[in-house]
Amino acid sequence: MANKEKLKNAPNFSDLDQYLFGHATHYDLYKKMGAHLCTVDGQDGVWFTVWAPNAVAVFVIGEWDGWNEQSHPMKKVADMGIFETFIPEAAVGMLYKYLIIARDGRKLYKADPYAFESEKRPGTASRIADLKYRWGDSTWMKNRNNVNPETAAVSIYEVHPGSWMKHPYSEENPEGFYTYKQFAKRIVEYVKDMGYTHVELMGIAEHPLDASWGYQVTGYFAPTSRYGTPAEFKYLVDQLHRNKIGVILDWVPAHFPKDAQGLADFDGDAVYEHADPRQGEHPDWGTKIFNYGRPEVKNFLIANALYWLEEFHVDGLRVDAVASMLYLDYGRQDGQWVANKYGGNQNLEAIEFFKHLNSLILGRNPGVMMIAEESTAWPRVTGKPEDDGLGFSFKWNMGWMHDFLEYMKLDPYFRKFNHNKMTFAMTYAYSEKYILVLSHDEVVHLKCSMLEKMPGLLGDKYANLRAGYTFMIGHPGKKLLFMGQEFAQRHEWDEKKELDWFHLSDPAHRGMQEYVKALLHLYKTSPALYATDTDWRGFSWINADDGYRSIFSFVRTRPDGKGGLLFVINFTPVAHPSYRVGVPKAGTYTLVLGTGGPGDAPIIGTRSELPGIACRAEKSECDGQTYSIGFHLPPYGAYIFQWGTGGKP
Repeated sequence: MANKEKLKNAPNFSDLDQYLFGHATHYDLYKKMGAHLCTVDGQDGVWFTVWAPNAVAVFVIGEWDGWNEQSHPMKKVADMGIFETFIPEAAVGMLYKYLIIARDGRKLYKADPYAFESEKRPGTASRIADLKYRWGDSTWMKNRNNVNPETAAVSIYEVHPGSWMKHPYSEENPEGFYTYKQFAKRIVEYVKDMGYTHVELMGIAEHPLDASWGYQVTGYFAPTSRYGTPAEFKYLVDQLHRNKIGVILDWVPAHFPKDAQGLADFDGDAVYEHADPRQGEHPDWGTKIFNYGRPEVKNFLIANALYWLEEFHVDGLRVDAVASMLYLDYGRQDGQWVANKYGGNQNLEAIEFFKHLNSLILGRNPGVMMIAEESTAWPRVTGKPEDDGLGFSFKWNMGWMHDFLEYMKLDPYFRKFNHNKMTFAMTYAYSEKYILVLSHDEVVHLKCSMLEKMPGLLGDKYANLRAGYTFMIGHPGKKLLFMGQEFAQRHEWDEKKELDWFHLSDPAHRGMQEYVKALLHLYKTSPALYATDTDWRGFSWINADDGYRSIFSFVRTRPDGKGGLLFVINFTPVAHPSYRVGVPKAGTYTLVLGTGGPGDAPIIGTRSELPGIACRAEKSECDGQTYSIGFHLPPYGAYIFQWGTGGKP
């Protein structure tokens, strides 16, 4: 890698390397494949290694000699198709490609699958990079080893760096992109102030098309050059860690595009994908599917995951489109797919891949998270591999998201007929370890922004959204909000433009931002809201059946059982001046956060700041509880009361 190795004239890719690669267990593969600075016989240069099993010949071509196609042939050093060579003229920053001669005589000009840096699009070459960086996040990394994400606070801000915030147009920077370093300064300030615990970054691995949002990857080992160098991306992660903010990356092992410089038909034949299009192509997306049964391909993906986690200190990977990997008939009609050896539609090779991947990653990296975007009822996604689970840390709760949004879009009058949409998720809440998500996919393609999904006049929309966010923060499961949702952006997300930050000059948008900030800080400081997410004793309905009034009340209990938070949320514009709700214990219930009807400012404070909003429980049966409290519940009222003795809620 960046440190110089003393190499003799023996092949760099040894017999042991070949053995491990052939068994999908060469976990540090990126330290051998690709372009590496080294010294051979006292001469500095770059050692290139590539896997092209069907190639007749392979050449390295690059800037050092004007892209001469014949000057640097690579030597085949293994029957499995490893080619390598040393080029003393090559140096950091130079562009290069592999010229591959296919069996049918075609010349293929390919980017390096293991390149650490890529040419900025529309260029398609790879760039020789030095990964050296002096980290300053040792405290974070040490502490991470002792964190159990299952019982930790996890509130994620999903961010697309290229459109979160932009510079004004200039000829020098027509796209307005912030560099990794510039982005680091602004995102750290914002996320720290808002109270999120993690950021999830979209579109970091190199991709040619901005409109793909980074989900059609051509450079799996290269942080996108849109925003800077690999070292500058490390700086971004480092700065987030120094400010106690975790980093999650979107990771795409489900498919890859057909771009000529990429992995598709890499050496003239199917190498990374299946040759049979019924197995090797996604009909919906027009992309290729990895061959998870081929050890070298599986090793490529496993080593890539480890690369981001260990080389870049990333704290988790959100694995995209898991369902498309698990089902052989995903997006296909009869006759368009090939059954497994038992005649079923389960992709046995992908299942084994996930078990291998997650066992390895979570075993080697305590405290990191592997997160599945899985949209079906596939069992035990977060179960242990030894119990026939897939081994993920968390699963996106797509069912909750769908039901929640369908309910929130309804006119309040009709919500009483759909009350179960908000309660149903609790029937399966402990079947997996979940993250509740309101992701980018829900605010694009004419689905409307979160604010515009809400019914009613503008004031009603804000009030609805505040009530909805309150319900989300109280519901079991870790949390994720996409950028812009925290201040109720009016328009759908557009990757070509920055967020509508000008909204914050409007008191309504500013108020929404302040309310979400208060929710996030309450969440982060309240073990009742995160430490018992996977323990049924941490959540209790007070009244799940008040459908006629569309009011939900429930309790989140601290791990010690001695206190917690009471939520009361009214999803209609009807006030209840003498509302009474059952409570689990005697004592005082203090309002710590609340919001009311259209145009009402959120109520944010402590007992001393809110005289008269501390309710003493009376011995008066309500909702099946011995004790109850009474108060005025406003239209769209969402109140959170603290109860119990000692400790944080």
